[in-house]
Parts: sequence; structure tokens; C-alpha cells
Amino acid sequence: MNTADPWRVPVVVAQIPEGGLHRAFEASDAIRAAMADVAGLREIMSARASFDLNLKRDGRVHVTGEVHARVGQTCVVTLDPIENDIDEVIDLMFAPPEQIRSLAALVDEAAQSEDDEVPDPPEPIVNGVIDLGRLATDALFLAIDPYPRRPDARFEPPAEVKDPADHPFAALKTLQSGDKTAQAGKATKTSGNDRDP
Repeated sequence: MNTADPWRVPVVVAQIPEGGLHRAFEASDAIRAAMADVAGLREIMSARASFDLNLKRDGRVHVTGEVHARVGQTCVVTLDPIENDIDEVIDLMFAPPEQIRSLAALVDEAAQSEDDEVPDPPEPIVNGVIDLGRLATDALFLAIDPYPRRPDARFEPPAEVKDPADHPFAALKTLQSGDKTAQAGKATKTSGNDRDP
């Protein structure tokens, strides 16, 4: 198993039938543990995906589907363990590498026009293969909440010190003012000694 990319479900584009292909799969315990390690999660309790692949003209493949997962995280406020559900919808076009630049240019043109809907740029088909596991992993990782918190968690700012004498630097301030008073007294005494009787 590739620890940096543990969930692998390759599909050879040349083997996709004209009527399309449906693939549904679930990550094993070992794969989920490796994914949690890569993502910095406490754990991934479940991870499953379902995809439909349909051939288009010029060797492109339209991939639609869903990714569902349950992940264990730590609340950023209370540090309690919490669980979050991930439900992501996938709708992507894959294309041979030689088409990526021209298709990306078409997407840029659409973005500059007044069209309401701008298609996503196509993903490259690498060595004639689309890795559905990698696609599911990317969708799962992008959906992870970077600042998870319990629904009832409230951040309480530190209480303000009401009595200035209770402030941790109050003693230091007293010492400093005492030093200034002593220095002022010495200065007065010195100046008084300089005068003739």
C-alpha cells in the first residue's frame, strides 16, 4: 500500500463500455487508518464512494458520483473527541493530457463571458487510467473541517482583572514607583547639601 496515497481504485479508460460503468467501493480498516494518518485525523470510521463513468467524444470521460465518510476529530475549543460526517457530490470531466490545455482555455473564455455557469477545468487521464480512489480521497480531504468544534462549544475569553492591585505586574509597578521616590529624595538631599548655610 502506498502510504502517501493509500486508497487506489484504478479504472482503465479503454475498458469502459459504451453504455458506461458504475463502480461502488468502500475503504478497508487499513486504508482508513493510512488515510487518517495522511490527513492528520484522529480516525476515519467509514469511507465509501459510488461513481458512474460515461465516455464522451475525443476520449473524454464524464465522472459523477458521491463520497461519504465519517471522521473523528478533536474540538478546537474543548479538545473533546467529536465525529463529523462528510457527504460530497462529484461531477468532473477527465480528458487525455494533450487536450487539457485547449479545454482549459475554453473554460477561461467561459469565465470571462457573462454565462452564469462556468464548467470546471478537466482533470487529466494519467497513463490511460482514472483512479477513483484518489478522486474519492481528494474529495474527502477537501471536505474536512479544519476547525472542528462541538455544536455547544463556546469560546470564553479570559476574565479581565477588575482590581488593578491584582494585576501580575502591579508589584513591579510599585517597586518602580518606590525607586523613583527614593531617587527623588536623594536628589533633593544632595541639592540641599550643596547650599551654604
